[in-house]
Amino acid sequence: MTSIRVGDATLSYDDEGSGPPVLLLHAGIADRRMWRRQIPALRDRHRLIAMDLRGYGESELPSAPFAHHDDVIGLLDALDIDRAALIGCSFGGAVAIDTALAHPDRVTSLALFGSALSGHDWSEASERLWVDLVGEVDPTDLDAMARAEVRFWVVGPGRRAADVDPALLTLALEMDRRALAAEAALGGVTQHELDPPAAARLPEIAVPVLVAAGALDLPDIHLLADRLAAEIPAARRLPNVPGAAHLLPLECPDPVNVAVREFLATTA
Repeated sequence: MTSIRVGDATLSYDDEGSGPPVLLLHAGIADRRMWRRQIPALRDRHRLIAMDLRGYGESELPSAPFAHHDDVIGLLDALDIDRAALIGCSFGGAVAIDTALAHPDRVTSLALFGSALSGHDWSEASERLWVDLVGEVDPTDLDAMARAEVRFWVVGPGRRAADVDPALLTLALEMDRRALAAEAALGGVTQHELDPPAAARLPEIAVPVLVAAGALDLPDIHLLADRLAAEIPAARRLPNVPGAAHLLPLECPDPVNVAVREFLATTA
């Protein structure tokens, strides 16, 4: 682990390999450890930088207003990197998209896995699914919330916890508990959002984009992946990957690594 000062906070990251730079942006229920199956597979051809977003993992909480997409550029600046490919999962995908819109000259390509999207509204069906799967959970009980989020996102709606690798569930629970503490602390800090949000600006993205999702992820995520592929001019949608829910790169790394390697070979 390495850390560097970006603005008013110290950001932690892993930096391995050599070649065209690739920045990895974790899900909102995780931290940079979710990329531990991608770095060994890709570092022979690329410089892989997996960062903990501000407040998450081992990165410091902010003391002043900030924007995650500006932190991405701040880290690239601190590492003397002019342009990089961005790979994001879930919330990290939303940050990658925002970065490509706010700083289009700094991004060579995007690979998005189960991506969120700033300005996108979740459906009522997803809210009902939450109630069906986990019921009522006290949001101030971070341990209970972590268990609920892992059930909802990592296990997913189409299987039971017993169907999932116990080691994956243990890591996901640990990462999510820390992420919930980060979100609670970040709630007291102003975050500058992209204005207008990315949901209204997808046709502006001019770089190549790879879009994928786990077959066992939420229906809303599948629809959002379809939307990203339809509205981003140079986007390509992969078929949903069997055997994985929301943390696709961590749960099913082999097809992800193959797809990313092929994609970066022509874009990074």
